[in-house]
Amino acid sequence: MVLAAGLGKRMRPITATTPKPLVEVGGRALIDYALDRLAEAGVERAVVNVHYLADLIEAHLRRRDRPRIQISDERDRLLETGGGVRKALPLLGPKPFMILNSDSLWIEGPRSNLARMAAAWSPDHMDILLLVAATATSVGYDGAGDFHMDPAGRLERRGERKVAPFVYAGVAVLKPGLFEGSPDDSFSLNLLFDRAIEAGRLFGLRLDGYWLHVGTPESIAAANERIALSAR
Repeated sequence: MVLAAGLGKRMRPITATTPKPLVEVGGRALIDYALDRLAEAGVERAVVNVHYLADLIEAHLRRRDRPRIQISDERDRLLETGGGVRKALPLLGPKPFMILNSDSLWIEGPRSNLARMAAAWSPDHMDILLLVAATATSVGYDGAGDFHMDPAGRLERRGERKVAPFVYAGVAVLKPGLFEGSPDDSFSLNLLFDRAIEAGRLFGLRLDGYWLHVGTPESIAAANERIALSAR
């Protein structure tokens, strides 16, 4: 599933007329990077949720052949990340699935990071597997990080007023059963992440390559520069 329903407030004024998934970086819409990564990893079908400027996103997606896309329509109400996935569960089916933020953007290492996640997924001891990037080498990111990771890959939140070496890179594998007992209304996926931490079942895989954080108009230039450099 690709999450494309957000308002993109931090990307204004660009997102006053263009939904964030269609903001161009390196000459391409952000959402196309996410969908191309899925196609390259062999994913045949993807669910995309829409809310803000939904008609523009749907028109853009109709130009694509792979993966085959189904729309989860949230025009009537924005449900946040967790609520949006919960609404789409009938389209996603009963097996574990992958979630990507529509602005998940990175320069690939030697092997597909999505293929690495599929290979690393172990439902016997994981409820959720996150793709995480090193804060020190991420492009356009100046935050305090999100997680600490132990040698086995198990994640813990950074403490208040602390810093952490890893940041969530916007890709997760999880089990649909985790949504049982979740709120009926809007809620964040962080609720499920925290529950998995409490159970000792939230794990991370370090991104191989460079994560590009495109959160504001000012960050687009840095991402464009890094993409151009990698193409040489």
